[in-house]
Amino acid sequence: MAIDIGGTKIAGALVHADGTMTATTRRPTPHGSGADGEAVMAAVAEVVADLAASPQWSSAVRCGIGSAGPVDTSRGTVSPVNIGGWREFPVLDRVTRELERHGTRLPTVLAGDGVAMTAAEHWLGAARGHANALCMVVSTGVGGGLILNNQLHPGPTGNAGHIGHISVAFDGEPCVCGGRGCVESLASGTAIARRALEQGWTPGADGDRTAAGVAAAAEAGDPAALAAFDRAGRALAAAIAATATLVETDIAVIGGGVAAAGDTLFGPIRAHLASYATLSFVRDLQVVPAALGTHAGLIGAAASAAMLLPARA
Repeated sequence: MAIDIGGTKIAGALVHADGTMTATTRRPTPHGSGADGEAVMAAVAEVVADLAASPQWSSAVRCGIGSAGPVDTSRGTVSPVNIGGWREFPVLDRVTRELERHGTRLPTVLAGDGVAMTAAEHWLGAARGHANALCMVVSTGVGGGLILNNQLHPGPTGNAGHIGHISVAFDGEPCVCGGRGCVESLASGTAIARRALEQGWTPGADGDRTAAGVAAAAEAGDPAALAAFDRAGRALAAAIAATATLVETDIAVIGGGVAAAGDTLFGPIRAHLASYATLSFVRDLQVVPAALGTHAGLIGAAASAAMLLPARA
């Protein structure tokens, strides 16, 4: 069984060995003045109850929880930036207790959303067949995960591969993490929109001031919009090349809302990559779009469980 916890929705499904999903269910993530930690957990509990009502519930052998981060998988806690009611919330323990309430004890694992996306893309998506891969989510933030020697590599706290906070500009602007010149401060959707506005881009008639609005302007040839995406592409290329040089990945898979810009983003990444991936063992590094889209969260939660946990005896 899989649970995907994000800032807008909490989703659940029973995921089968071929990646198909049944008993899919979802609840909106509670927000507002009454949305404390217990209100959010109540929505998770409702998702678990829906899955427990499925005739196939008894066939579940593992449980995977994918969550927005930061996460600490060593402690089983999450502090999602976009879920204000959860700070160091013990989600792993609480979900385990919900499973027991419904008569089962499943081996359960917690994964950050970047790691879950990586597991999904390696199992059924664009990284399938690659023994060593970097997978990334480029959206409001920038996250990721690593496949090394065909194994998911989440690291001790579940944050290995968090490429968004690699510094690619040592004298760059401060990042919200406390560092300076981080990829996220240059290449997130928020950063792209901010840069375009600073350089004189004017939103269109629809007033869209997001990265999607910048992408539309770039496609129409707006120089400030094109420059903002070029800057983001260069930052991503530098980080991808550094990662590949360090651990010898041969493919970078990029998903998330900003990746929907297509060649407006991928063109600059690939163009700049040649300047950074110069050694013989990284020159053939591929950069491709993610394949699984909105299904990556649930499939990734299930894939993380399959890769990191034994099945229930």
